[in-house]
Amino acid sequence: MTRVLITGGAGFIGSHAAAALLKAGYDVRVLDSLSPQVHGLKRQRPSYLSREAELIVGDITDAPAIDRALRGADMVLHLASSVGVGQSMYDIEPYVRINELGTATLLQALAKRPVARLVVASSMSVYGEGACRSTSGETVAPGERSVDQCGAGDWELRDTRGRPLEPIPTPEIKQPTLSSIYALNKYAQERMCLIVGNAYGIPTIALRFFNVYGPHQALSNPYTGVLAIFAARLLNRRPPLVFEDGLQRRDFVHVQDVARACRLALETDRSNDVFNIGSGQSRTILSVARDLARVMGRADIAPTITGKYRAGDIRHCFADLEKSSALLGFRPRVAFDEGLAELADYLADQIADDQAERATRELLQRGLVA
Repeated sequence: MTRVLITGGAGFIGSHAAAALLKAGYDVRVLDSLSPQVHGLKRQRPSYLSREAELIVGDITDAPAIDRALRGADMVLHLASSVGVGQSMYDIEPYVRINELGTATLLQALAKRPVARLVVASSMSVYGEGACRSTSGETVAPGERSVDQCGAGDWELRDTRGRPLEPIPTPEIKQPTLSSIYALNKYAQERMCLIVGNAYGIPTIALRFFNVYGPHQALSNPYTGVLAIFAARLLNRRPPLVFEDGLQRRDFVHVQDVARACRLALETDRSNDVFNIGSGQSRTILSVARDLARVMGRADIAPTITGKYRAGDIRHCFADLEKSSALLGFRPRVAFDEGLAELADYLADQIADDQAERATRELLQRGLVA
C-alpha cells in the first residue's frame, strides 16, 4: 500500500486531504505540531482527523521528527505552514522560520531519502494583484496600490495614466508580485520544492490554493480564511468586519475540491509544474459576508464596512483554471451555495472565540492599517 506523509495533516486542509487519500486506498501518516493558534492550548488530536491516519506530533523545523515521519513514506504532501497575510507582516521571524526553514528542513531530508512524488501547497497570494484588462483590451499585470491611494479611499486598480483596470481570471503564467511576507514565504516554498525536486529526481507539483473554505476551519484563529473569521463574528452575534469598501473580489473553493486536487497532483504523471486550485468564479467580500449571514440565520446582522486598508492586501484575484483542467484533470465540483449550506450546518453547534477585533488592533498598533 502506498504511504503518503502529510505535513500539517491535522489542520483544516490536511485533515480533508487525509480523508480523501484514505478513501482512495492510501496509507496516511500525518506530521503536525498541533499549533495552539489552530488547535487550542491543549494541543489534542482533533476529533475530525480520521483515526485511520497515523499522527506524529512534531514540528516541521525539527529534523529528527521529519526523519521519523519519512520512514516508509512513498510520497509527501507538504501542507505545513503558518497562514495569514496580516499576521505575517508583524510575526516575521516565525513565518520565515516555519514556512521557509521548515520547508528547507524537509527538503534536506528528502535529498537523503527521495520519495516517488512531492506536492507542495502554495497560494494565490504569490500573484499579488490578479490579472487585469486595460481599457484598450490588453491583458496587464497591475502594480501595487500605494498607501496614499488606499488611505484616500481610492481602492480600485488603475494603469499608469489613472484609467481603471478590469479584473480577469489569473493564469499561472502571471509573474509573481509578492505583497506580503506570507506571499514571499509561499513563493519560496514552491520554488524550493521545484528546484530540489528537479535536482534529486523527485517529481514535484506546486498547487496554488485560492480562498479555501468548509467544515473544520479554525474558527478562533483570526488569521485563517475570511469565511471562518466572518463565521466567528456571526456566531457571537457581531457584524463581520469588511475592509476597504467590500467590493474586492476573491475566488472561494471548497475544501473537498482542494483535497481532491491534492490526490490528483499525487497521481498525475506531470512534474515540475504549478497549478491554480480554485473555483474559477469571483465574488465580492461584501456579498460573501451577507450570504454567510443569511445561511447562518443571522441576516439581521449587516457587515461593518471599515473603509480601512491592511498592508499586504490586494484588490482582486481569482483563478483561471484552464491549465488545471486540461493537464491535471481538476474541475471544481462543489457549488458555492451548496458549500455554504454545508458550512452553515457545521457551524450550527460550534462555539467560536471571536478574535477579529484583537487582530485588527495588533495591526493598528503597528501602523499596518490605513
